[in-house]
Amino acid sequence: MKVKVQNLDASENGDIDLNDEIFGVEPRADILHRVVTWQLEKRRGTARGTRERSDVARSGKKLGRQKGGGTARHGDRRAPIFVGGGKAHGARVRDFNPSLNKKVRVLGLKMALSSKAKAGQLIVMDSLTVQDGKTKALAADLVKLGFGKSTLVIDGEAVEQSFARASANLVAINVLPAIGANVYDILKHDTLVLTRAAVEKLEARFNG
Repeated sequence: MKVKVQNLDASENGDIDLNDEIFGVEPRADILHRVVTWQLEKRRGTARGTRERSDVARSGKKLGRQKGGGTARHGDRRAPIFVGGGKAHGARVRDFNPSLNKKVRVLGLKMALSSKAKAGQLIVMDSLTVQDGKTKALAADLVKLGFGKSTLVIDGEAVEQSFARASANLVAINVLPAIGANVYDILKHDTLVLTRAAVEKLEARFNG
């Protein structure tokens, strides 16, 4: 698959061949759904477990007779109504770290990249160097490039510092190094921007 390479000023800078085994895979909604669900589950935190009635270290002996005592009926001192008793309907530790086969995760990332390429929402840039690292200059360039409402920019080993600094105050732009490329963020944004270095890193990641 051939894609035109652009500069930040919207001028063209040749073509690049994208590997069809990475950028030409037919997307499957079920695979993408599984990977996104797995990612979001991993991000969830869990509450610290509390001790309920059965967890409290107290006697299970009934406090007194059921009838004739002149007081309310009670069971043992582990009941939630007593100081030191167990918590009623307390929080339990839950496992939010499900497993997902590595082959499925890899396939999901390929499909996410392919879906952007297929929809015409993939832009390949030569580099991300911004003159003087100024937000104003970058914003003007982005208008020329026709980025969508939200854009994910993926660079190579590390994000170009001038671009990271210039885009820090642009709400619609998010940047990641190639190692951070993931299905959820790719699908969440309208436009995906890859640098030449990012393409090389991603292809090496899948072929390695």
